[in-house]
Amino acid sequence: MADSSFLATRLDRDAVPLAIGDLIALIVLLTVGTLNHVTVEFLSANPLYLLGVYAPFLIGWALVAPLIGAYSAGAVETAKSSVPLVIRSWIPAAVVGLALRHFVFRGSAALTFAVVMLVLGSIALGGWRALYFKLR
Repeated sequence: MADSSFLATRLDRDAVPLAIGDLIALIVLLTVGTLNHVTVEFLSANPLYLLGVYAPFLIGWALVAPLIGAYSAGAVETAKSSVPLVIRSWIPAAVVGLALRHFVFRGSAALTFAVVMLVLGSIALGGWRALYFKLR
């Protein structure tokens, strides 16, 4: 029973637009990053390739973000509360994603790649949320 009440405080129905935007921001980030290393022709010839790129980071996000509070009631109040929550959620989620990428999926978790993912993921998620609250 304690687990359901813990998650109940971490998941707010009003955060659905944030969750959708976060997923789009991560997919765009990962797609653009992939296109810096492979061609569109390669992706066209290997339609499942991007799923292998997305999977470790989206799994990490799905596991960590609710626990940290990325979709809590506080996350839907203001950019001032939402942006720090999404960045605090991304850092450990990216670490989980990097570990999954290294040990389960294809790809390395080189230090430079890890730094790029931590920084650009924070910018993408924080920037999207700041824009959301500015336009809301």
